[in-house]
Amino acid sequence: MDTPTQSKPALGVLTLTALGIVYGDIGTSPLYAFREAFAHGMQPTEENIIATLSALFWAIMLIISTKYIWIVLRFDNKGEGGVLALQALAQRHSRRTMPHITQWAVSLGLIAAALFYGDSVLTPAISVLSAIEGISVATPQFEHWIIPITLSILISLFMIQRYGTAKVGQLFGPITLVWFVTLGALGVVSILQNPEVLQAINPLYALQFTFHHPVAAFVLLSAIFLALTGGEALYADMGHFGAKPIRLAWYSLVCPALLLNYLGQGALILREPTAISNPFYLLAPNHFLIPLVILATMATVIASQATISGAYSLTFQAIQLGYLPRMRIQHTSDTSQGQIYIAGVNWIMLLGVIWLVLDFGSSSALAAAYGVAVSGTMVITSLLVLVVALTRPNQRRRQLIMTIIWVCLSFELVFFAANLSKLPQGGWIPLVIGAIIFTLLSTWKKGNDLVADQRRKLNMTLRKFVSEIYPTITRIPGTAIYLNSSSGLVPSRLVYNLKHYKALHEQLIFLHVENEEIPYTAEENRLKVVGLAPGIYTIAVRFGFREEPDLPKALQPISHYQLELTDDITFFVARTSVVSCEGALSRWRCSLFAWMMRQSESAATYYHLEPSQVVEVGTQVSL
Repeated sequence: MDTPTQSKPALGVLTLTALGIVYGDIGTSPLYAFREAFAHGMQPTEENIIATLSALFWAIMLIISTKYIWIVLRFDNKGEGGVLALQALAQRHSRRTMPHITQWAVSLGLIAAALFYGDSVLTPAISVLSAIEGISVATPQFEHWIIPITLSILISLFMIQRYGTAKVGQLFGPITLVWFVTLGALGVVSILQNPEVLQAINPLYALQFTFHHPVAAFVLLSAIFLALTGGEALYADMGHFGAKPIRLAWYSLVCPALLLNYLGQGALILREPTAISNPFYLLAPNHFLIPLVILATMATVIASQATISGAYSLTFQAIQLGYLPRMRIQHTSDTSQGQIYIAGVNWIMLLGVIWLVLDFGSSSALAAAYGVAVSGTMVITSLLVLVVALTRPNQRRRQLIMTIIWVCLSFELVFFAANLSKLPQGGWIPLVIGAIIFTLLSTWKKGNDLVADQRRKLNMTLRKFVSEIYPTITRIPGTAIYLNSSSGLVPSRLVYNLKHYKALHEQLIFLHVENEEIPYTAEENRLKVVGLAPGIYTIAVRFGFREEPDLPKALQPISHYQLELTDDITFFVARTSVVSCEGALSRWRCSLFAWMMRQSESAATYYHLEPSQVVEVGTQVSL
């Protein structure tokens, strides 16, 4: 009897916390999504309103409730979600059963990750701006303060990132709970005045509108899609909470609240077509407008925080998986490993957000740029799920999942095509950002592979070193640990030491860090120690793509392997630089890779090595 009693509060707390982190983005879509459906010339007639609501209702039910909540949350990578986790999962599965599509899976994952960065800059700008625009509804004379207030909130939000958000995060769940209850309550009050709006639940209205007005329906889809933005967060944040709390929050509160609010906005427009200028805020009684603006602002700040934190997490995963150079990462919590701060990412995002707010000036204008990146990411997620689903042993379940995903994919491709129609109005922005990020990711990966190939050709094998050279070398007291990027090879740093000093340390360790395609590595699998000869060892240290690569901490259990690390230990690490470009990469990509290498955090700092125990040796390569 005790176990159920204890598990219920735990599930409740997780569900409440998930509300604030997972559903911030999609939860603020009612601020602008329904309004944008009529922003391109479509008249707010009863037929158009019901058809729009019908399309919106079934888009949420199909893409979010069915695809993401019911299916995609099943495809976790050892409990972790997100596009890079899914890419690693698809890569691991396809390598065994369908090796010919492995590279496609890798490329798709990189494209989706790159598109996420485009979305992560747009989300804070459109969310906070749409909330502050409520001021013009409550007090029109303060309309000229919208941009300054928006910028002040966004700048403050990015400025506090370095201090961590643990304390603020404790308030996210309760505030978002109040937000969703408010959304549902406003919707119900409006629906009761015009219950005929509930006809929109019938999908025939959307189908008839599409059949009679195909061009208008195609344009309408780009606005309808705004109600789905944030869907990727459901999957990306699964590792923090698990699938069950996310599903419970969606079905019990988030989905009903969103649908009721959208239907309520439609009912309002049926009564007052002029309210289409800002149907969300005009749902509220006049005396509740200012509190609603404050509540909406808090909700959009929470949504922005989730996106910013997501950009940090994605960057950290990309570094661990070898797609970005090492960066300085600040851990902002002593208890939560996932709370990190990356200064470079933070300031670049802030500059992008400020530019977007100043350049576009309104959430309606920003909506034209919003959606392209998200719809592209959704398409890629469906494709990667199909790759993983093909390897599932249960044929009946596999067929059901693949059928549903194919149906969702067909609609997502139409959504993506509809969003591409917004390219001239700003839809190009997330695509350009994505293209730049993809170039960086792919260039770093390709350049690193080329450097590794060169080392394999030039470096001596461990077998040859141990059998022919090691026995003849003079030994000096102490322990030397050489960080080795290629297991089985002797690093060039040791060869240089031999050439100049003609001696080796008494205890010699070649340490190789393996970044796994799983989020976390079990402690019992963390180390693999192999003795090659008396006094010489190889150690493989494994880290998952969500783990902090702390080498001293990882090496603490080394005594269990009958190996002692003395106090006079020295770590030998390399600092590689590109000195010339000889055609393996195009000249501009070679120069880009060389620049990225110069910006890379030193291995000593990244792996938390004590500075007094580190010797850094420069090596030069030609690509």
